[in-house]
Amino acid sequence: MSKLWSSISQHAHGKPNEVAVLTFNKQLADSLTWRQLHDHAQALAKRLRADKVKLLAIHAENSPAWIVADVACSYAGIVALPLPSFFSPRQVQHALHSVRVDAVLTDQPESLLSNTGAQFSGEEQLAGLHYLTANEAQGSGASNAALLPQDTQKITFTSGSTGTPKGVCLSEDNQQAVTDSLLDVTRTCAIERHLCVLPLATLLENIAGVHAPLRRGAQIVVADEESLGFNGASGFALHVFLDVLARVRPNSMILIPQLLEALVMSCDAGWQLPQSLQFIAVGGATVSPSLLERAWAHGLPVYEGYGLSECGSVVTLNSPLARKNGSLGQVLRHTRVEIVDDEIIVNGPGFLGYVGDAASWSQDGANRRVATGDLGSFDADGFLHYRGRRKNVLVSSFGRNISPEWVEAELGAEAEIGQCFVFGDSRPFCVALIAARSTALTDAMLDAAVARVNAKLPSYARIERWHRMARPLSRGTGLEADMLTSNGRPRRAQIEARYQGELALLYSDNPIVEAKSAVN
Repeated sequence: MSKLWSSISQHAHGKPNEVAVLTFNKQLADSLTWRQLHDHAQALAKRLRADKVKLLAIHAENSPAWIVADVACSYAGIVALPLPSFFSPRQVQHALHSVRVDAVLTDQPESLLSNTGAQFSGEEQLAGLHYLTANEAQGSGASNAALLPQDTQKITFTSGSTGTPKGVCLSEDNQQAVTDSLLDVTRTCAIERHLCVLPLATLLENIAGVHAPLRRGAQIVVADEESLGFNGASGFALHVFLDVLARVRPNSMILIPQLLEALVMSCDAGWQLPQSLQFIAVGGATVSPSLLERAWAHGLPVYEGYGLSECGSVVTLNSPLARKNGSLGQVLRHTRVEIVDDEIIVNGPGFLGYVGDAASWSQDGANRRVATGDLGSFDADGFLHYRGRRKNVLVSSFGRNISPEWVEAELGAEAEIGQCFVFGDSRPFCVALIAARSTALTDAMLDAAVARVNAKLPSYARIERWHRMARPLSRGTGLEADMLTSNGRPRRAQIEARYQGELALLYSDNPIVEAKSAVN
């Protein structure tokens, strides 16, 4: 029996009528008691077993039904395949064709059926979602035995730096080990209510925002993207998100750096954060130390961490037990980290391998060695510090190694700068492509922001010249030509190719815009 199911069963017995899962849609509402969560998951597991479902895809926005489906898979030993809502149709199709999917639970049946052709069919509602099953003709002769490593319980597809996501296979033991560590480092926090901000299909939210609270006995609050203020292509309504926080009053949540910056700017403008907040985890991209200091100055309990899907999400984390702003925290107890040739190497427990890539499969996930491709170092107190991606490191013509992510994080912490990308490999100085946070901001305002950042940087990493982009780059759709991945990470080669003319001018004698450094 999994630790997740054991904890849910214990809570269902000890406090059956207390609320386990709530929803927010303009107002907070009860959805599932502990007894209902237990019974609904058990009933779904029974049905899936009767239908001989061995691999279930979950393609839906955040909802109580999503949590029930995830718990049912854990209980029944069924492989779960969460599909992120931000995946393009092409990426969804790729994931569903990478393995033998027996059934899908979705809140977007028309879209999924049109995208997958004759792979699935069905009209039935099950556990609050549409239940589609694989057509026999489509699955004829297909077997996951040759596609998945033994003991796979969850497949998380990462968008990566290309349009084709890779399926990371995780065991139940790996997920439990990470959850154990998260519960350990947050044991001094009175977390009774967690607000899920990220998609549940994101491994970090799935483990830290669902499994950890459920095992702790805390409530989970879920809401669709629109209710949280995310408006798809039209942007993000900050006032809506702030209203959610005021009404829900969570004790914990997980944010990406852009959302943290929005909260800090709101505090700068006089917004009062809920006193309920005790733990805000932030990760997914480099966070500026100055942004973290501003957050703590406003009383925001922000803790930066580090992890990757191949390691079950979180590897290191700052916590109330040990915090150092500007670091990625200390190594969690379930794993070991070493620095080899400046690269962060994580040692077990890790992923079992990639879908369909037998050469990557490990016979002993508990002792998996993962070369992350990230550069880092430990300080004297055992805190890990991120230095950027090995493949992204710029080497100036003076032989200086510069992480573009480091400089971009500093630039991105300025209120005027909405997006930025740093270049300078084999060049005498660094340049940047910059998009303003608002069209009302002048070039002089951006120039001043760059100068403020330059004042904090060593001379070799300063932005000497920059070009203003007409608008921020949009999140990718899964195409190889995309300049950003589907979850917003830069694809630097594509960006450099698109702006090669503008970058060339920045290194000419007559640049379009020259940033005047505040420090000589």
